[in-house]
Amino acid sequence: MRKILLPLVSLALLSSCQEDKKTTDATDPMVKNTATSTDNKPMQSEFADAKFTEMGKVMMKQFADGDIDAYGENFADNAVYQWSSGDSLAGKKAIMEYWKNRRANVVQSVKVSNDIWLPIKVNVPQRGPDMPGVWLIGWHQVNAEYKNGKSLQFWVHQDVHYDSNNKVDRLVMYMDRAPINAALGVK
Repeated sequence: MRKILLPLVSLALLSSCQEDKKTTDATDPMVKNTATSTDNKPMQSEFADAKFTEMGKVMMKQFADGDIDAYGENFADNAVYQWSSGDSLAGKKAIMEYWKNRRANVVQSVKVSNDIWLPIKVNVPQRGPDMPGVWLIGWHQVNAEYKNGKSLQFWVHQDVHYDSNNKVDRLVMYMDRAPINAALGVK
């Protein structure tokens, strides 16, 4: 009896350790990517179309080239441009006037490098000021030369929200303005 019991116990152990092969495509997250969770609620977020990455790159090039008219055409008329410090501009006209003045009187040149982009579609906002729709999250290194002869290198993170017409209606810029203000002699 002992001779039969040991092989049977070994077989039972081996069969219990094997992976369950009954996983279906609908329940295996590596097989099927859907826009809903298992309880048929929309997923909080998902990757957005890569075209938004290209749109962000074009917009950043327009800015770096100093083509503020082309840069401004990316914005909706009711756009809000906000810095992490809490300062903001409201409306496409105000955004364009600010950057035209800044490029004409303060900034000599801007070079952008090491950029990284992540387009995300927010289906269900979490809380706070986030809005549903497409957000393009990006960060990049900036080398800026100012008209007073000073130059700086710094990193910028930005969140860009697109309206239903693929126009920017909100841009949030995260950067430390203290070194910029110091280079410009602003307190």
